Amino acid sequence: MPSKKKTPWYAGGLHFECMQCGGCCSGPGEGFIWVSRPEVEIIADFLEISPGEFRRRYLRRIGLRSSIIEHDLTKDCIFLENSGGRRTCCIYPVRPSQCRSWPFWPVNLAGEKAWNTAAKKCSGINRGRLYTADEIEKLKKLKRWWEDENQPPNRK
Repeated sequence: MPSKKKTPWYAGGLHFECMQCGGCCSGPGEGFIWVSRPEVEIIADFLEISPGEFRRRYLRRIGLRSSIIEHDLTKDCIFLENSGGRRTCCIYPVRPSQCRSWPFWPVNLAGEKAWNTAAKKCSGINRGRLYTADEIEKLKKLKRWWEDENQPPNRK
């Protein structure tokens, strides 16, 4: 007998609108901003440097994976900048999959309590556009965004 797929608690969808506050990209605690090999090449190209230079300047190794470095004091992502009263990502068009899928991470979708805990750090959670459960599932599993024809080109 085939197993029934469990309906997620967010079956009716969830609201999210990026407020460009930088809360998802900032400390106070240290975190990990994982990047894949293809993303290293894409971001390096965007910054007009070699992948090797990008790795030396902006990445740290954690076991077999690579993470974007953070500012020593603030623990903010190195690519988070203050611009015109907003905190913006200077590599936004080519940001990693992990960044693209925020706030629809499995840890935030574990339950309504986890979602509302994430909302304390992110003012865009529970406001703005309604994402359907299907859209959330796609975002949650987003890995190879650069192969999606609906993504904008990697240009400054």
